[in-house]
Amino acid sequence: MSAPEVLMEGIVFGESPRWHNEQLWIADWGAHQVITLDADGRHEAVVTVPSFPMCIDFLPDGRMLVVDSAQRRLLRHEPDGSLVQHADLSKVSEKPWNDIVVDDRGNAYVNTIGFDFPGGEFAPGSIVIVTPEGNVTQIADGLAFPNGMAISPDGATLIVAESYANRLTAYDIGSRGGLDNRRVWAETPDDHPDGICMDAEGAVWYADVGNQHCVRVRGGGEVLATVDLDRGAFACALSRGDDPRLFVVGQIWGGPESRQPSGQVVAFPAPAPGAGKP
Repeated sequence: MSAPEVLMEGIVFGESPRWHNEQLWIADWGAHQVITLDADGRHEAVVTVPSFPMCIDFLPDGRMLVVDSAQRRLLRHEPDGSLVQHADLSKVSEKPWNDIVVDDRGNAYVNTIGFDFPGGEFAPGSIVIVTPEGNVTQIADGLAFPNGMAISPDGATLIVAESYANRLTAYDIGSRGGLDNRRVWAETPDDHPDGICMDAEGAVWYADVGNQHCVRVRGGGEVLATVDLDRGAFACALSRGDDPRLFVVGQIWGGPESRQPSGQVVAFPAPAPGAGKP
């Protein structure tokens, strides 16, 4: 595919891109800001949350939920700009909380990696469901570094990237939001999938930090496309409508420390628009 268009630079540590209200939203974990970005690269900081990680998604009414991993809680961004606690995650795990995806009913799926990263001894992670009322229930466990998550367009399947298992794992979503029928959706033998998104043709894009690329894969593992970056690819999101684009958040990882932030948002033409959640 063609070379990427650079939309924004100077991000300290970018993650969790989301397409919402015809804009790209990203979380700069390093600057502790949620930022909106339009098609021309104009950007604005919407809210500040002193947390790392700090992933985002949106309730059906448009209010944003923010994973405040530092305080082991889920925050809700109100229309007046205030942040209120939506749910207490600490009763399930004191380990770092990571990605979030919200379904059409307002249920939020949030995962915890299950161990201190980096440097901590590995332990399996889990997924909880947070109801619109803020009730928290663990509904999946035994995941090898759960990372990006997505819900299929029909709302019937949740897919989670298991970064340490080199695979995308799927669950059926029950009528009350529970997860059943765990299975491998696609093996990613040479990759450690991080952030993911789905498109209107049922394929998944996943970002890979170490291999500095994003890969479009079909259920079962067939690779459909790959886009390359010059730095680690941490997460991706797709626009909707005509002329879809794949947005990738990346930064230099694992090399010498730079005096300047290395984070970027880049865009590639995409074969199909985004679908499902996020």
